[in-house]
Amino acid sequence: MEHGIGEGPATRISLSLPEGTAEAIRRRVGKREFSSFVASAVERELRGLLLDEYLADYEQRTGPLPAGERQRAREAFDRALDEPGQWPTAG
Repeated sequence: MEHGIGEGPATRISLSLPEGTAEAIRRRVGKREFSSFVASAVERELRGLLLDEYLADYEQRTGPLPAGERQRAREAFDRALDEPGQWPTAG
């Protein structure tokens, strides 16, 4: 079974971060919310990469988007972040 970004059971992984970054996260969210914070940040990054890839593909096929249209596309993707099932599966 494939899961979309942000879906499925949690899986334990090993993660290395610079100590200063780890300390800043702990200070901001506390030890108990550390994993949730990192997961949310990674999901945002993945979604941003997907948007960039989509826009690059679209512009390759149709030509450059005007700045206003690019902003509207980003806003549409931002709204979709709150809707479950809107993002591709991992892999």
